[in-house]
Amino acid sequence: MSVVKDDKRTVNIYAENLVDDPAHPAISAETDAEPPAEPPVSASRSFLAQLVQIPCLIWAFTESNFITFVLPNTAFGVLSALAGPELLQTSPSTGPLTSATILWRALLSVAFNWANVLIFDLQNQTAPQSLAEDLANKPWRPIPSGRITTEQTQQSLFVAIPLCLALNRALGVEREGLYIQVGSYVYNHLRGGDTMARDVLIAVAFYLFNTASLRIVAGSSLKHPAGTYLEDGVLERLQVLDVVSGPRLSPAGYTWVVLISIVILTTMQVQDLKDQAGDRLRCRWTVPLALGDWKSRVSLALLVPFWTGFCACVWWPRGHWAIILPPVFIGATVTIRVLTKRSPKADSNTWKLWCLWGVGLYYLPPASLI
Repeated sequence: MSVVKDDKRTVNIYAENLVDDPAHPAISAETDAEPPAEPPVSASRSFLAQLVQIPCLIWAFTESNFITFVLPNTAFGVLSALAGPELLQTSPSTGPLTSATILWRALLSVAFNWANVLIFDLQNQTAPQSLAEDLANKPWRPIPSGRITTEQTQQSLFVAIPLCLALNRALGVEREGLYIQVGSYVYNHLRGGDTMARDVLIAVAFYLFNTASLRIVAGSSLKHPAGTYLEDGVLERLQVLDVVSGPRLSPAGYTWVVLISIVILTTMQVQDLKDQAGDRLRCRWTVPLALGDWKSRVSLALLVPFWTGFCACVWWPRGHWAIILPPVFIGATVTIRVLTKRSPKADSNTWKLWCLWGVGLYYLPPASLI
């Protein structure tokens, strides 16, 4: 291949003989002439294209946590709210929840969980240690796949965080939302997620998300004018308190949320079984890596049946014995799979079944009223 050079241009003769079109990529040329102007791109068209990408990017960032975190937390809120006075303290003016009301508030709970999980995922997936792991194990995520840069993701937090806090405020769960953001900062930026504190941080996050979801579905942001339903002065003052804080968890409600958080804390190593290679790469502390794969699986095979039986004993005496069948069946499936199915893909499916097992436990309080 010969190349002719002069002061004005360098032309690839071999490529020029192949094609006559000077725009062909095979031709390399440097000239003093200005390159042809590109067709103008409509600003509105470009803006609309970027706008359409936002929902897709939100889903891409949160996809892995939607089914395993957002929906189970929402289910906790709905099912616990259906238990009514078993878990909540409400004023005498509080009426029964209708199907339409529950559906609407469930959607609000999804919005709360999804928005706060999005903030967590944006912070988590821009951390340097997470980027290295995602490049190796999860290249389809937005940043490794090149759909968005790290800098753009970090800049989006300047908009996402205020909007998320405003949503929490509107839903009447600003306190839980603020604690969640603090926990997210500790987990991601202070690298608490790579230490022994990781499981505790996640269990506390479940507590906050579940409590907020329950308050949202129960109607924590409802505003009723004082004295609408009651004329007695004492009861009227109680109603004003309810207007300020909304339905509150009863002592039994707090006990139930704490119990569920302990269940999660002691069995959540199931989600780490599938990620052992990536966790080892980033030197993250997890139960499977600390105790060993087999010991971790045996602990799950013991703890899942134990907590199933314990929670069943709490609610079984209040209802029909058949209410315990769903969590017992799902828990038994998780126990068998964790011992017999040991590939990363199988562990991923077992993790999803574990989330469904948790929902089976959440269903016990309302089922006990049947």
